[in-house]
Amino acid sequence: MPTNRVALITGANQGMGRHVAGELVSDGVAVFLGSRDLARGEAAAAEIGDGATALQLDVTDARSVTAAAERIEAEAGRLDLLVNNAAISSTRTGLTMAQLRATARPSTVSLDEVRAVWEVNVFGPLAVFQAVLPLLRASSDARVVNVTSAMGSLTTMGDPAFAFRRAFEPVYSASKTALNAVTLAMMVELEETGIKVNLVSPGFANTALVEFEGTETVGDASREVVRVARLGPDGPSGTFTSWEGVDIPW
Repeated sequence: MPTNRVALITGANQGMGRHVAGELVSDGVAVFLGSRDLARGEAAAAEIGDGATALQLDVTDARSVTAAAERIEAEAGRLDLLVNNAAISSTRTGLTMAQLRATARPSTVSLDEVRAVWEVNVFGPLAVFQAVLPLLRASSDARVVNVTSAMGSLTTMGDPAFAFRRAFEPVYSASKTALNAVTLAMMVELEETGIKVNLVSPGFANTALVEFEGTETVGDASREVVRVARLGPDGPSGTFTSWEGVDIPW
């Protein structure tokens, strides 16, 4: 069993997931890079270097999730940190964010599109959490970090004065609201245990998730995810924050 911390990051072959993986590896953490496409995960792990291990993981595939958990158990025996990062904003490609929002209105949105995005953004994190929970229980300092979006805050988006209120829609935004609710349920269930759970809204990263229309570099946008992932055994649980430790209303 490794003596250093062991982490699993989903969606870690690119974007913020890959950046967080690199930061944690630099800390000496042994990081499993969850990637739906194993070859892309292996390429990312090779770029990061020693301490990074590619792991085939499709959060929407029960067999893949189970196999990933079994491999971590066989190679590490426990899991100290789970970062549920994998997410999509749409199944469509080649559209601007404005075009995507235009197709996501509640009155006309494709229910198949809603289901597909929620499968990744809501059911995926829950499936991975369930699969690795026995491994988290085997750790003396376990933490779950779920990566969400401030767009999922009902308090924020429900404020008529909020500048981006009209961007709230039932595909991506509401999937993050649902993830927030699932995370709260995790917090409630585990609050009497040693396993800590945190919810983080990163910055507006310039990644494929937002069709590269983001206003922040991947590094800047990832800072809060990295900060919370680095929290030690005395760090808080049950928080919903953005950079730097700023509370976000539910």
